[in-house]
Amino acid sequence: MDILNSLTLKSNRQIKINFDGGGLSSDAGLLLIKDFAAKIGFSKLVKKKFKTNDTSVRFHKDDENLMQMIYQIISAYFADDCADELTLDPVFHAILEKDGLASQPTLSRFFNRMGGDTLIQFDDIDKCLRNIIYSIKRLEHMFLDLDSTLCGTYGNQEGEGFNFHYQAHGYHPLLCYDGLTGDLLKADLHDGTLHCSNDADKFMESLFQEYMERGMKTYLRDDSGFSSPKLYKACEVNGCSYAIRLKQNSSLIALASDKDEDLYKASKEEQISYAVTYGEFMYQAGSWEYPRRVVFKIEKPYGQLTHMHTFIVTNMDMESYQIIKFYRNRGKVENFIKEGKTGFDFAAMSSHSKIVNANRMRIHMLAYNLFNWFRRLVLPENMRKQQVDTIRLKLIKIAARAVRSARYITFKLCSSCPYKKEFHMTLENIQRLTVQLE
Repeated sequence: MDILNSLTLKSNRQIKINFDGGGLSSDAGLLLIKDFAAKIGFSKLVKKKFKTNDTSVRFHKDDENLMQMIYQIISAYFADDCADELTLDPVFHAILEKDGLASQPTLSRFFNRMGGDTLIQFDDIDKCLRNIIYSIKRLEHMFLDLDSTLCGTYGNQEGEGFNFHYQAHGYHPLLCYDGLTGDLLKADLHDGTLHCSNDADKFMESLFQEYMERGMKTYLRDDSGFSSPKLYKACEVNGCSYAIRLKQNSSLIALASDKDEDLYKASKEEQISYAVTYGEFMYQAGSWEYPRRVVFKIEKPYGQLTHMHTFIVTNMDMESYQIIKFYRNRGKVENFIKEGKTGFDFAAMSSHSKIVNANRMRIHMLAYNLFNWFRRLVLPENMRKQQVDTIRLKLIKIAARAVRSARYITFKLCSSCPYKKEFHMTLENIQRLTVQLE
């Protein structure tokens, strides 16, 4: 039978291949994720706070299904169907502490049981986990980078619509990241037709309150799509410093015309070189209740004769050039979103129901954050800036054979693994963590 099921390489017919290896796994690095999750109380918190509105007695409990999906996402098994092939994987048995995984139909029913109440539970879990993470390494300041993205849809799904900015159909979720660490602090699935600034002030309110209670100073950076007097007011009321870009218009250009003229004169003799100037003025748009400070940057790119303008409304006291520099650092959020979508399948919207898709997005958010905390708190220094795909290749996708005895399960990892040292260092870092659990 083994011969019949074997594959042969045409390049060398003496080499046979089959999938009858038995107790083998290609994801031994998940054991590190498991140990880290246990150290920060992740699994216990999920078990304590997560439950769907389901009264049936089930073999695969809700918290177990949630943890299974999180581990699958971290190891890049994004589709529910993958569970059918992983059901005998010894590493998944070990990290989930059960003899069999939930199948694809079981996971699909699990997703369909989730609703608005589970979204509230996810909010609570996220906040509790942040408390634990900040007990390990507290940040002095919180840079809130607010942005939106497109999650593609297929067919007639609830809430999907054509988004003019992206010129595509889909959902249009709001995302708020910590600009320093890349932690995804909050996510909310919006209809595809909604503008990104819709209810942005309400979206941010809970985060403002949370960090005020923590005694942490907050700074908000947004692009011009979020330029809204409601958001400015929410920041000012909650003690948040902000730098939000304004769309260029004739009134703003007129107010900056003196500096613009000075730049023309200064670069008249040397029109090839790069030139830049900064300035500020008080400005009140028609929808604003009162004037606000606007700083601007006018630059002449190398080899061009035209000038480019950047206008930012702010309540910060720094110099104009410092605020411009501070705002420019928000570009990192695009990389965070890209990693979430490509590395964690964040944009997967496979259900007809919008509420199910919103819950699925929150599960991917949990997986992203768990991995991000793992990366920045316990990985060796030389790996902490690497992307998820690189870390998966080096530390997660390690071959292992499970050997069982009466009392133990021993995972014999690949002898030729080139990252044995990093594996040992990561495990040591996990064990050295000092965590204050709730």
